[in-house]
Amino acid sequence: MHNTSSFRISRRSFLLQTAALGVAFPWVSRLGAASANDLLNHASFGASGMAAADLEALMGTKQVRLVAVADVDLPRAQALKQKFPDIRIYQDWRVLLDKEQKNIESVNVSTPDHMHAPIALAAMQLGKHVYGQKPLTQNVFEARQVTLQARKSAVVTQMGIQIHSNVEYRTAVKLIQDLAIGKVKEVHSWSGKKWGDLDPMPDRSDPVPEGFNWDFWLGVATQRPYINGYYHPGNWRKRLDFGTGTFGDMGCHIYDPVFKALALTAPLSLRSEGLAPNQHNWAINALIHYVFPGNQYTADKTVKVTWYDGDMRPSPEVQSLVKIEQFPDQGSLFIGTEGVLLLPHIGMPRLFPEEKFDDYKVPTLSNLNHWQQYVEACRGQGKTSAHFDYAGPLTETVLLGGVATRFPKQTLEWDAAQLRFTNVSEANRHLRRDYRSGWEPKWPA
Repeated sequence: MHNTSSFRISRRSFLLQTAALGVAFPWVSRLGAASANDLLNHASFGASGMAAADLEALMGTKQVRLVAVADVDLPRAQALKQKFPDIRIYQDWRVLLDKEQKNIESVNVSTPDHMHAPIALAAMQLGKHVYGQKPLTQNVFEARQVTLQARKSAVVTQMGIQIHSNVEYRTAVKLIQDLAIGKVKEVHSWSGKKWGDLDPMPDRSDPVPEGFNWDFWLGVATQRPYINGYYHPGNWRKRLDFGTGTFGDMGCHIYDPVFKALALTAPLSLRSEGLAPNQHNWAINALIHYVFPGNQYTADKTVKVTWYDGDMRPSPEVQSLVKIEQFPDQGSLFIGTEGVLLLPHIGMPRLFPEEKFDDYKVPTLSNLNHWQQYVEACRGQGKTSAHFDYAGPLTETVLLGGVATRFPKQTLEWDAAQLRFTNVSEANRHLRRDYRSGWEPKWPA
């Protein structure tokens, strides 16, 4: 195992190296193409939680060789040695890229949300293929930049919205695009999760656990005391500087089949009716109205998609359109001119009224392996379906909801081309973050 303290490099030094590579080797992205007959040499950013799930799925393809892992929590990373005794472990992701760039073609970025963009950008700038966990980034500006970098680097990408490849979501998309319920008038999507916190931040500082590098965990975020259990390993999702609330955590999943089925582009406007975040934390019980441009799948020139989370749900009138014993805790309801489609997360779509669709022949589709699709694309076989050109705009749309929650009961008009709100200038400062000195990402030129 490498002693990470021996390989400390400055962020400035790392960025200068990657910039130099980009100038000296404009063809660097093609270095990452693995042969269909070779194992894909891979590194993981993250060792537990979603990273462990991603690694299990990627390694399960039998086409991947795990070379290295970076995790700020060394005891968690060391546990991987039991399964992969030959891997090299790092505590600083920048050191891994510096030391292993010639040994890997691919990475997965499965860290807390605030570090998704910096790591993905740096990896793609070195020509590495990227499997990036959802949400793609922690803020709207980052999502746009990561999308642009993926195009520039011409690498294979896939966002970790694995249900995108499942038969449940694929069938729902097919039914909507086949106009099974006619043209769609409106959609309601919801999640019962509560990744928010209405309480103030505790006023205390706790000892940092042995083997855990708090400074590396903070990364791009400003320095602050470590509070046991408040951030690591999971509650960061509730915190403004690190997570994206319930809509960020689940929106990229649940909005995905809506976005795909209706071929949605960027929203025209959005409006939050719920609580605003407090100084440090996302709120709960969101209710956010989006208005999108209509198209061949919608009944009108615009279509409304409404998001609910926590205890919020569609109205009893809307729920009454489906005759079921228990409304699902997560899912979407498409209301069309000829019927209604209920899509539980995760379950097969159902058409209502049931007597009308009793003889409707639902298309027979199959499950696809989301990770296998990525690995095969990296090896030159086929393409990914949740590549960043799709996942980037989806993530932008979801994260705009977080911005809207800061301005309750105000309609925000969105100009996607200019990446700005046109009527509430104050909202624009929430599209991106301030980066800690020395940790600024290198944006695509």
